[in-house]
Amino acid sequence: MDRDTINTVERVPHGSSDDPDVLDFSANINPRIPPGVEAVYRDALKLSGTYPSDDYPEYRAAAADYVGCTPEEVVPTPGGLAAIRLTIETSVSADDSVLVPFPSFGEYHREVRLQGATPEFVSHDSILETDPTDYALVIICNPNNPTGDVYDADELRRYADRCRDVGTLLLIDEAFLGFTEQESMAGRSGVVVARSLTKLFGLPGLRAGFAVATGSVKNRLEIARRPWTVGTPATAVGTYSMGRTEFITETRERIQHERSRMREMLAGSFDVYPSDAPFLLLDVGGRDPNEIVRAARKQGVAVRDATTFRGLDSHIRVAVRLPDENDRLVDVLDDV
Repeated sequence: MDRDTINTVERVPHGSSDDPDVLDFSANINPRIPPGVEAVYRDALKLSGTYPSDDYPEYRAAAADYVGCTPEEVVPTPGGLAAIRLTIETSVSADDSVLVPFPSFGEYHREVRLQGATPEFVSHDSILETDPTDYALVIICNPNNPTGDVYDADELRRYADRCRDVGTLLLIDEAFLGFTEQESMAGRSGVVVARSLTKLFGLPGLRAGFAVATGSVKNRLEIARRPWTVGTPATAVGTYSMGRTEFITETRERIQHERSRMREMLAGSFDVYPSDAPFLLLDVGGRDPNEIVRAARKQGVAVRDATTFRGLDSHIRVAVRLPDENDRLVDVLDDV
């Protein structure tokens, strides 16, 4: 991390509310968790009096089955963002340039700047058309946050091969890919995949995730990661949750149905972006997004001010939750 840059880098705003009286549409979290998680957590807590195994064999095996790679390619991390930081700090040096999409997750450019490198912003929907030559790293968010669109799988694979051929590492943040049917890019040469377990399984406070990489890149990540990086309860719950295929299928079907229904209901008042993710981006037109955020909050509903994303100035983002909750959101937004 570059000491001369740290004091010039600001923290990035995020969604989420810890107010129990607020219906939170500002964070894209599954409102349901896999059945049986509580019992798994309690059993794991009993084992937390000793350090976890730093090899994490069961967690790596479950992650490999989950995304379609080998256990040896999995690097455990406390959340997807930790996988992103680990990748950037082991592949980017001061004075490097990194291709970063916009509008997209704000932590990418922050992590790049913390290394003293320069983020070069490219529209998220044209990043696959760029020339990756001479960049230390290219970052892609799939599905992209906050727009929600998924990249064409064949085009993404071709771009990954192009990055590999010119020696540029490709980091793909798949934090929301589990909500879709698209296959992961995990295990592909020249690619690091960052995965978060806390969104699909509704447990953001647990802090469980992993990176997937091959060859010398994987070796760098493994050497640089901290020992015992993920706690025993997190790995136990993560291992259990990744094997709950019925829960994953039910979640995908519910999100797809509710997203379509919400989009239809909101289209009369907003320009609603197409989405394959568990959220929708809304253009509010000539209205003030901050006024809408404040007015919704007064009615007990939190929505995300999306003007904090680079390139957006008239937008809010809303999560897809349970049917009755989604109806409540639509009523509030119609009112405000």
